[in-house]
Amino acid sequence: MTSLRTTLALLLLAVPCFVEAAVYDEMMSAVKLGDRGTVVELLNRGMDVNTSDIEGNTLLMLAVRENHPELVDLFIQQRAKINARNMHGDSALRLAAYQGQLEIVKRLVKSGAQIEMEGWTPLIYATFNGHGEVVEFLLAEGANVDAVSESGMSALMAAARGGYADIVKRLVALGADIDLKDSNGRTALDWATRTRNTTIADFLREQGTHSGRDIEKEKK
Repeated sequence: MTSLRTTLALLLLAVPCFVEAAVYDEMMSAVKLGDRGTVVELLNRGMDVNTSDIEGNTLLMLAVRENHPELVDLFIQQRAKINARNMHGDSALRLAAYQGQLEIVKRLVKSGAQIEMEGWTPLIYATFNGHGEVVEFLLAEGANVDAVSESGMSALMAAARGGYADIVKRLVALGADIDLKDSNGRTALDWATRTRNTTIADFLREQGTHSGRDIEKEKK
């Protein structure tokens, strides 16, 4: 009898955990599917708007990643932590910039999302994938054109690497440092040459830049 009572007590204690897990799974599924009705219902039942998955992606980040602007608006209204970062260092704005979601980028910035941060900035993310409109918006909002990632990658290097000539020209026109070097000593010209983007390489040479090795030789 005692053993049975103990078992029943343990089961009763476990019930809230099962319920909580079920609600969590339901919320994650609803956000991924863009099911606003279910999301609102679960938030009204007390679920934390800053709930995150195992990688630290908040509900806001998941809404951005799945491109559900109506949920992004909802989470912002519910005072989600705009500048929270996941285990990879990504913020909601970083993810939106990487995916080229201009309208979501605008909403996040308007709501206080940080444009500058350590590591890969939203500008470098947007440039890496050639999202020109996002690049223009972030620059207009004051993004540092010469910010660099942990590896020293700048927006200009990313554009040269990806073959985005229009973005390269725009960044140079705005005063991007054409002689910046990454942690491996590569300049934007080196990246353009390495990825066989010859038109960009020729343009950068016309601006007076050199490869990282040539710059080192000149210093000596």
